Amino acid sequence: MFLFPLNGFAQQREALRDSLKKATEALEYHPDSVDLRLKKAAWNLQLEQWQYAKDEYDRVLNKDQDNIAALYYRAFANQKLGRYNFARLDYEHLLQRVPGHFSALLGLALLNQKDKHHTEALNQINLLVSQHADSAVAYAARAGIEVEQGMLELGEYDYSEAIKRDQNNTDYLLNRAELRIQLGKTEKAREDLDRLVSLGVPRPALRNWYRRLKQ
Repeated sequence: MFLFPLNGFAQQREALRDSLKKATEALEYHPDSVDLRLKKAAWNLQLEQWQYAKDEYDRVLNKDQDNIAALYYRAFANQKLGRYNFARLDYEHLLQRVPGHFSALLGLALLNQKDKHHTEALNQINLLVSQHADSAVAYAARAGIEVEQGMLELGEYDYSEAIKRDQNNTDYLLNRAELRIQLGKTEKAREDLDRLVSLGVPRPALRNWYRRLKQ
């Protein structure tokens, strides 16, 4: 968990609102500008205004039905709105236009996992790993899906593969430590926790995990 000063967070959101206001004003003079609509939609997304973002992507796609950015981010917005079937259609359309698109394939796999389409999720994440065997993100995503489906040993293996490709990623190390504790591999879990401390994670932040090693 990362903590930010509240005033800094408020200033950041205010800056985003200012950028959104400028994009909205510019669109009044250039309503047919696809680039401006994409910029405005991006600000809407950052402000978590999912419906406003989706509406802008709708307008872009009405003009250019194959716009890759609009398809991808509308899928994301639809997912946030709980419109899983619409999100799935956008991801599939994008993948028809750009087969093997990393972010779309990852998004579709995670969407299907969230929507309890477990077989499809595994098929898609396996395809992603096979096409991007050098990607730590792909292995970590597959590990997450495997863990959610109760395949802890496979999850540990894939987090290990992710760590080989991104050795100092603290999220991957902590997730593997958690799995190793659950699997009873306490010495290996301790190695992961000690590695996290060596990377600068405060030991008190890991107190609960260290305590579980003794149980």
